[in-house]
Amino acid sequence: MASAARTTRPPKKARRPTYVMNDELLRDLGVPANRVRLDPPPGTATAKDVYRIYCKEHRKFELTDGTLVEKAVSVDAGFVAINLILFIGRLSERVGGVGMLLGGDAFLRISSRYVRAPDVSFTHWDRLPNRKVPREPIPTIAPDLAVEVLSPSNTPREMKRKRKEYFDSGVRLVWVVDPKRRTVQVYTSADEATMLGPADTLTGGGVLPALKLTVADLFTDLPDEPVAKPKKGGAKRKPKK
Repeated sequence: MASAARTTRPPKKARRPTYVMNDELLRDLGVPANRVRLDPPPGTATAKDVYRIYCKEHRKFELTDGTLVEKAVSVDAGFVAINLILFIGRLSERVGGVGMLLGGDAFLRISSRYVRAPDVSFTHWDRLPNRKVPREPIPTIAPDLAVEVLSPSNTPREMKRKRKEYFDSGVRLVWVVDPKRRTVQVYTSADEATMLGPADTLTGGGVLPALKLTVADLFTDLPDEPVAKPKKGGAKRKPKK
């Protein structure tokens, strides 16, 4: 008998945090103030607001405890995300299409309190209702794999919170990809990670067991970090004789 379709774990009953000062909100979210939307007011936003703003303003916000936080973006992060989608897509073709592969434009309601838009996500068919791609604008799904590609405005505190949200909702594997350092952190729980460098091999673990790729291949064609310019007042050149 086929197993029943799985979505997310039943959301835990928890009160939304209340804040007295703005700095308390920002400290909890772990993001800079310029990424927090004030309309609707923090604490009152819903998944409908996420989709409405995206359609009307073409701006991508994620939902955290009723607060809208703009998704951090950058060109190099987008480039790396597409590279990874191509690798996983080619693998999926070889093994017969085992699940749903999504990019960063797909919103997922991973619990009643959180809407996230992973830069890349993969969900096995048996985790989806009727084993089909959902039609809802923001379906209630926790993917098997969630990938976050770091942009300059991402902070360690923000990413730590995201990892906890993902694993609490039922995500099995989280990759945090850093284009600047050319690394991938592979998380099997919110706080347990393996750091991979350019020469290492990234595998899909139990989620995508056939996936194997060299980490350096994700960053092909990215420019090297520019050489730092000498500071003013440094050593002077010797005059030519």
